[in-house]
Amino acid sequence: MSEFAHTACLGAGVIGASWTALFLASGRSVAVYDPQDGAADFVRRYIETAWPALVGLGLADKGTPDAVTFHQSAARAVEGAAFVQESVPERLEIKHPLYADVEPALEPDAVVASSASGLTLSELQQGWRDPARLVLGHPFNPPHLIPLVEVMGNDRTAPDAVELAEKFYKAVGKITIRVHREVPGHVANRLQAAVWREAIHLVLEGVASVGDVDKAMWAGPGLRWAAMGPTQLFHLGAGEGGIAEFCDRYADSFNRWWDDLGDPRLTPEVAATLSEGINQETGETPTAELSAQRDALIVTMQRAIGDIR
Repeated sequence: MSEFAHTACLGAGVIGASWTALFLASGRSVAVYDPQDGAADFVRRYIETAWPALVGLGLADKGTPDAVTFHQSAARAVEGAAFVQESVPERLEIKHPLYADVEPALEPDAVVASSASGLTLSELQQGWRDPARLVLGHPFNPPHLIPLVEVMGNDRTAPDAVELAEKFYKAVGKITIRVHREVPGHVANRLQAAVWREAIHLVLEGVASVGDVDKAMWAGPGLRWAAMGPTQLFHLGAGEGGIAEFCDRYADSFNRWWDDLGDPRLTPEVAATLSEGINQETGETPTAELSAQRDALIVTMQRAIGDIR
């Protein structure tokens, strides 16, 4: 059980397909469940597209893309699986019946991790008779390239389930953080939501264009944040005095900036403004081409980070 040689992925959308590719690359077999027509073909195409990046990152030395099976029954898919990643649509009316279906078929010590980003663990647990083996295992998209997974259990979770999930994720090349208290959006999504809120505010206030706000991020703090988190970076920002000196030196500035931050909402008008700004930047470039550019950059950065760390 500790090797998690056989796994299952429930849900074969973009997230589920990405997880499938990663699990296969790590040398594990994967049983995939998705009732949608064409799901198997989509997953196979996704694996084929993702595989070169996984090879480039050194994550596919043990695996083969052929160790995948497809199932119309979720209960059948989880049979014999030591680790199950659930990535079905983010709706309780879909997730709860799925849990009821698979719970009797699970291996006694299997871990089930949900990719849920907007739902909380306590909401997910309501679909179980005994949610002891369920944990939150929220990735950052795309999971086969971005290493972060947010892991959470609570007082209804088996004592070993979170530790086993962290062990499994480490074995497939992931970096985990532990979420200690339930909040909407967990950790990373709240951080990016805060940044995007102010990015939209700057556009709506006419401070800068959509393209220039994006550029300010990837050519500025985004590069630093790929190396270290904001608090550690600011710890380095005041020399030997560290974070205490930084807070003392820049408290007035940050308090002034925080007081001036905006609070926009995603209305249809705001969405139209953002769409116009993105179209000015990307023109007629297909999203598939932009995604390929993104993935190539991520692979290059991941290699560089791996070489240093």
